[in-house]
Amino acid sequence: MAEHINGPLNYERLGKQGRPMVFVHPNPMDHSCWVYQMAHFSTWFRTIGIDLPGYGRSPTASPGLTMQDVAQACWEVVDEAVGDEPCILVGLSVGVSVVLHMANQRPAQTLAVIMTGSGYQPVKEFTVKRIQQYGEQGVAFRYQHAFEDYSPAFRETPLAKYFAELFTERNQWADAPTIVEQFRALGVPDPDWLFAGIQAPSLIITGSEDNSHQPAFALQARIPGCELVTIHGAGHACNMERPWEWDAAALRFLRAHSLLAPDPAATASAAPS
Repeated sequence: MAEHINGPLNYERLGKQGRPMVFVHPNPMDHSCWVYQMAHFSTWFRTIGIDLPGYGRSPTASPGLTMQDVAQACWEVVDEAVGDEPCILVGLSVGVSVVLHMANQRPAQTLAVIMTGSGYQPVKEFTVKRIQQYGEQGVAFRYQHAFEDYSPAFRETPLAKYFAELFTERNQWADAPTIVEQFRALGVPDPDWLFAGIQAPSLIITGSEDNSHQPAFALQARIPGCELVTIHGAGHACNMERPWEWDAAALRFLRAHSLLAPDPAATASAAPS
């Protein structure tokens, strides 16, 4: 059992066939931020959306939490859901840090790494601000925080409000002290081996309106052979704002690395009658 986490993480699955595809969400959201991708990619994969500690119905965490602890807890979800099968790991924002640690912990079980809403930041000053905000306002701050992850244009849409309300309607299960511990863990500088140790094919999908957009290129430079795609006009959570572009970029990447099974419809139409 992973240290500093008070029980197994909650997760949801969609899709009954194909390779496992694991989705790790950002602050202040939960696994439902991947609703478009889990629905779409379940065509080819067994998708697994994980709730990080303090979110969804996952347990709390105690002081001393590390990103390695969170990564180990996510692998424990995989162990329960699909055993030791190799997986495609997908992370958004803090989820990127989690999947990078996961890929280093079990390189032989990592088929590919897809990252979004993240970049290389040697000093993560933003974590100090978030610790203060969640410390003072508790889980109620999640609503405002959600809008900060959107591009200026998307913030004004009914869909942005819908998503923010979707996450915060679950605040009864959220835990502010755990969210604070997660930001403390995220604020620790990343060691160089975290990036250099990635052996699987990797892709960064970045929104041009994301504060992490320019640092995304620095992250790309630190991961051997990493590819990068920009979604113009999208913000931090570009998979939610522009799912058709995000999904298309991920599918191109997976096809290029022979990780996408044949189209079920094409297979069916080619079968003898």
